[in-house]
Amino acid sequence: MNICVYCASSLTIDAKYIDLAAQVGTELARRGHTLVSGGGSVSCMGAVTSAARAAGGRTIGVIPQVLVDMEVADEESDELVVTGGMRERKGVMDDRSDAFLVLPGGIGTLEELFEIWSARVLGIHDRPLVLLDPFGLYDPLKTLVERMYDEGFTRPDVFDAISWTSTVEEAFAHLEARTQPVRPSVAELGEASG
Repeated sequence: MNICVYCASSLTIDAKYIDLAAQVGTELARRGHTLVSGGGSVSCMGAVTSAARAAGGRTIGVIPQVLVDMEVADEESDELVVTGGMRERKGVMDDRSDAFLVLPGGIGTLEELFEIWSARVLGIHDRPLVLLDPFGLYDPLKTLVERMYDEGFTRPDVFDAISWTSTVEEAFAHLEARTQPVRPSVAELGEASG
């Protein structure tokens, strides 16, 4: 299955976050999945893709032209999709993914998380959304969402739409237990036409 990983591109974060991204990339490939990422070559984005490829996995990077121009594109991706802007990038990542895994990140990662989370709560998609947070970075977010629920701003299913996990193994268990591919693979399409 194609698993979209949302993660950081910051160069100023602790190495433990980059190590976590590398563990995710290795495990993703070990389990036979394809990585869909933001197409960057730096920080956690670079770590998850490099580790996935090193473990024999396939990588699809989706990156806007402006970031290609800044020379941060993962040119070694098995498939690198260059988009006209950030909104198109998110749409392509969404369309190419069967499940979503969110690692610790900044406001860009939060934006991606909220968009895919909101769509799931609204019933626009039913693909798994898993948040992996072994270091508690998102604890205040979880508290905020609970408060929003208490105040009537969110539906009860806001909690059912996401799995909060703290280990790589737990994250993949949630992804795989709840995932049915939303589209046939390229190989399946080839077999069907042949």
